[in-house]
Parts: sequence; C-alpha cells; structure tokens
Amino acid sequence: MQKIITDDMEALLEILPPHVRQQLHQQEDFRELIEVVLDLGRPAEARFLNREIILDHAEVSEEDIEYIVSRIGSFGDDNRAGIERTLHRISAIRNRKGRIVGLTCRVGRAVFGTIKIIEDLVQTGKSILLLGRPGVGKTTMLREVARVLADDFGKRVIIVDTSNEIAGDGDIPHPAIGHARRMQVTTPNMQHAVMIEAVENHMPEVIVIDEIGTQLEAQAARTIAERGVQLVATAHGNTLENLMMNPTLADLIGGIQSVTLGDEEAKRRGTQKSILERVSSPTFDILVEIQERDKVAIHPDVATAVDSILRGEPQELEVRQMDEDSGEVVITHTRPSTDARRPSRGKAESRSGVMAKLFLYGVNRGRMEQIAREMQLNPEIVDDLKQATLLVTSKKYYRQKPQKIRDAEAGNIPIYVLKGSTPLQIRQLFSSLYHIRQNGIENGDGSFKNALDEAKEAVELIKRGEHTVELSPQSAYIRRLQHLVAERHGMFSQSTGKDPNRRVRIFRV
Repeated sequence: MQKIITDDMEALLEILPPHVRQQLHQQEDFRELIEVVLDLGRPAEARFLNREIILDHAEVSEEDIEYIVSRIGSFGDDNRAGIERTLHRISAIRNRKGRIVGLTCRVGRAVFGTIKIIEDLVQTGKSILLLGRPGVGKTTMLREVARVLADDFGKRVIIVDTSNEIAGDGDIPHPAIGHARRMQVTTPNMQHAVMIEAVENHMPEVIVIDEIGTQLEAQAARTIAERGVQLVATAHGNTLENLMMNPTLADLIGGIQSVTLGDEEAKRRGTQKSILERVSSPTFDILVEIQERDKVAIHPDVATAVDSILRGEPQELEVRQMDEDSGEVVITHTRPSTDARRPSRGKAESRSGVMAKLFLYGVNRGRMEQIAREMQLNPEIVDDLKQATLLVTSKKYYRQKPQKIRDAEAGNIPIYVLKGSTPLQIRQLFSSLYHIRQNGIENGDGSFKNALDEAKEAVELIKRGEHTVELSPQSAYIRRLQHLVAERHGMFSQSTGKDPNRRVRIFRV
C-alpha cells in the first residue's frame, strides 16, 4: 500500500497568531513542518524536517500565548492539549505560579500504509512492543496498527489514549483509527486503571497503548496478556537491552534476576556461579526496534532473545527496510558484535559500539570512581544528561521521580537503580555494564580476598552511619571468616537466606 499522509495543517495554522501564520505560509517546505515553539519574551521558532528557523524577530507576548490557548482544548495533568478532531498536540510550559509561559505546537499526521513493514507480525495475533527514540514514528505506526486490525481484520480494538495522541482531541476520535474504539484517560496516573477497565468492560480482542512507562502500567499489561488479549504498545527505550536495564519496565520482557548456582550446576553449565536469568515469560512476544521511519529491527521471540543476551550470545537480528523505488520490504539478517555487547575491562560499550556515558543522580561520584579504579575500569561519567546513555540513581530518588529522572524517561535514556550506594551495589552495576564476574563469586584465591575485603568495606560503611549491610552469597567457610571480621571491629553479624544464596548481614544495634 502506498503511503497516504493527512495532516490537517490548516486547523493548526488557525490557532496561531496571524503574524506567525503568515511567516509559515511563506516557507517553501511548509508541509514538512514538525512543530512551532513560542516562549514568552523570545522570537517564535519553526522546526522543519531538516532545519530550524526564527519566524518573527518580534518577541512572543502574553497576548500571543493567550490567542492560542483560547482556541484549543483544555490542558490535562500532563500539560498537553489538542485541537478537536485533529492529531495536533499543544504542550505547555508553566512558571512557578502555574501561568503558561511557553507552548510547543506539534504537527500530528496520520500516515496510512506505515505498517506494511510489520504487517505479517500484526496478523499473528501475538503481542508486539514498539521501541524507538522520540520522533521516529512509534505513535504513527501504533495508530495505523489499530486501524488495520479493526478495519481490515475485523477485530475488536480498544485504544487506551492517555494524551489523545493516537486518536486526537475531543470526544469524536480521528478517522485515522478506523473502527477502533478509543478510551480517554483523565490523568496519566490512571492509565493502568483504564487498561484494566478496557478488558473488563468492553471485551476487546486487541488493546493498543502508547508509552507504557510505570510499574503499575507494566503490571496491568501483564494482566491483560494473561487474559489472552493481544497487546500492541510502545515503551521508553531504543533497544531490547534498554528494557533489560530498566527496573521499572523489565517485567515487560520477563524480568531479570541474579541467581547463584551450586558448584556442580555451575560446572555443568560451564559458567560462573552468579548468573543473570529471566524471571518469567515476557508480556510481549515480539519486540520491534524502530531505527528509522522505514527501517526496523525485529526480535521475533522475546524470551529467546533475552536468554541469549544474558548468556552473552545475542541472536541474529532481522532488519527490515522499505525500498524507496519498489515499495517492497527488504529483509536482511545481522548478528550484533559480541564484543560490543560484552566489552572487556576498559570503557563499556552499547550494542551500537558507542561508549556508555553515565549520568549520576543522587549517587556519590567519588565512591563510583574509587570502586571503578579498584576494578581496573575507566567509566565515562558526564555532567550533561543529554550526553548520557545511562542514568544511575538510588532507589530513594527513583521513587521521588525528580525532574532529571522524568527527563531521562521522556528522552528514552535507560535508568539503572541502585538499591543503595554501597560498594557492593556499585560493583554489581559495573558487572552488569562490563559483563565481568562479580567480586566474591569467582573460584580461586581472588574470591577469598574479595569476600574479606567486602566484609571490611561493610564495617567501614556502618561506622560512617549505615545501619545494615548485606554481603554477597558465600560458602559456609568464607561466611565464618566474614563473621570474624565483623566481631573484630565490634559489629554484630548473622547469616541469612538458604543455600546457595546464604549470605552474611553485618549490622549495629
């Protein structure tokens, strides 16, 4: 099917101040407009597909902002509004008193024919998760999936539309969703409840969701999938590995846990004693990484793909691309470099070969660098979130969701949550990034020394104010030595858990 694009551009122009509208009409690539930005006291800007320009050197006034606000729908809790029966989105920036001081007017386009590249996957009835950077076309593809399933395959489709981005503003949904039904969400915090309500009240065969981003939404998605309903959704992240490192969304692909094997089992598998394993079956069967608007990489079996990555043996990726001349889908297969996924001691790399750049929030940088030196690593720590490929924070800050963490989620930057800023937790982070064996778990003389060093570090942490520190699982003999270290420094200790996960807990009374 040839692509057909509808953009309702005139409806967007009607809400803009006349002097801004006039300048836009004079642009040759007017139809390639992406968004118009108006900030109080600054010139209006227009962003096109390949350029950005200043539209009018006159500063945006309060009257200009009021002109727009009075012509659109009301803003929700997410500071987003729209124009009735269009796909355009207007997002507000407010000052500390709640007054609007900036607007981003984004063009919404319905593109018919975008799912040819994955149409065979959609027809299988399996649940599909779409990933990709902002602006790459996730929502556009999701909208077209809903229309095709409802119109071409006659399925009962319910869209859970949190910000009215899929089916547009107003009570009547945009024609781009075909016969699919739309449920609006009063506030983003209630998306998970509406997801469950859709299943319980309306008997859908397919549920379509844009931007699963919280643990409650991930749990709701699992509940829906377990009831036999096909799910098609988007989530924060660019690749499968992003989800595996995101503690909030890892459940979508089965969840990841650390398991300590017995000596015989580790020997039989030919692995170290501490390994990472998938916890359960994934919520989504198929994962699609949207790399460009007409290019995707597909994991046709998420469970197998996750298991392979955890073993350090990533599977071949199926890459599909639309041929511009013939309009046909060209399929190739590529095997990601094992070296890129399992870097040696030095700098951590992502699958694409780009060096991992860590942004720390609420985590002691000096302690991170010290432990990195001890592990003979050289991580790159950046001060600008925009440069980061991974945000590292503590459990406390992640629960509070400050602006930096919300910015990272909005920008699809993976987040690694430390349960505590202890040397053990930081070592586990580096072990995950560099795919090296964790201290205290290897066989040989190194494990003996590391286990005792870990006990000494725990003692020092408690002296500095920590109340309790748990050590890594160890054999009974090494645990006795760790108890002696605690006793020698006037601390209390006890062993907890069952073998092979039995470990020492050092604490003060």
